[in-house]
Amino acid sequence: METASGDYGAFMEKFTLPPKSAQDLPLNSLTFAIKEIFDVEGYVTGMGNPDWARTHPVATSTAPTVLALLGAGATCVGKTVMDEMAYSINGENIHYGTPRNPCAPDRVPGGSSSGSAVAVGAKLVDFSLGTDTGGSVRVPASYCGIFGFRPSHGAISVSGVIPMAQSFDTVGDVLKQEILGDYVKTNVPSLKHFMSKETTDQIYNIPSLSALSSAMRLLQRYEFKNNHGEWITAVKPDFGPGISERVLDALRTTGENIDTCYSVKRELHDALAALLGDFGVLMIPTVPGPPPKLQTNSSELEIFRARAFSLLSIAGVSGFCQVSIPLGMYNNLPLSISLVARHGADRFLLHLVESLYASIKEQKAA
Repeated sequence: METASGDYGAFMEKFTLPPKSAQDLPLNSLTFAIKEIFDVEGYVTGMGNPDWARTHPVATSTAPTVLALLGAGATCVGKTVMDEMAYSINGENIHYGTPRNPCAPDRVPGGSSSGSAVAVGAKLVDFSLGTDTGGSVRVPASYCGIFGFRPSHGAISVSGVIPMAQSFDTVGDVLKQEILGDYVKTNVPSLKHFMSKETTDQIYNIPSLSALSSAMRLLQRYEFKNNHGEWITAVKPDFGPGISERVLDALRTTGENIDTCYSVKRELHDALAALLGDFGVLMIPTVPGPPPKLQTNSSELEIFRARAFSLLSIAGVSGFCQVSIPLGMYNNLPLSISLVARHGADRFLLHLVESLYASIKEQKAA
């Protein structure tokens, strides 16, 4: 095992997993990294915390998503730093350091897939795997000026990935604009079907953003406790600031109002599906503002996190797919927007983003 201290602090450890074939495959010559939440045979899956790594054995198999990328011709070059237990959107890890944001070195890189986004933003790899439960791919992608894709919930296998909260967990990608086309498949509906809908009655049926955010946070705490509460109680791990308070809140969570949270998920899914139809998209800011400065006090970060969750919960609670699109820099800080499409419309959304981004680049060049 090679421990990486350089490379923008993005990597936990470097190794090489070669592609499974030398044939002409779609991802030939591309390199990728993976968040330290994915199993790789022969390596401990550390989940961003040394006590977790110390108390868990090496993985005996590799996550199917990683194997699929190797089978498509890509080469994996290592595991990346993540926020502890995937329980933050900031990107600061007290144990392993904070990966350096290549767009704004004095700002946080975003989390919890911090190292994955930094590795792509710093052009150390072509793309990276992360996970997105509450925003953990979309946020660091936005902060680091790259694309971030949260697929429809359940569209990509989470086997071999340590769960955070199963009702929201997805396997997502952060990737450079140069390879976006490699992710767009054939047999995608024509863009002539793209439309916007502004039916007042349908909009009124959508739960408020504050209700969505509250439901998502409560349900995440409840499922996180069910997944990891027993281990936390037994091991009493050392968590960093922000994480420790969040974990304690999760351990205090009961089953009260959980059924209501599941009802909110169903209501939002149905309301958004009616609003967008098969080929409508929702355009929203990815995050409510620029990335916070490094070492911002925890109370300010919590306020920002709550505001961010109001936006992030739309796709999170509905299970719809979302792509964060980099728009360049404003006041020397990265700027992005997001497009959200119905559950299962992942290919349509990626195709649309590819076409729209090509138009944006043409307008910038003109």
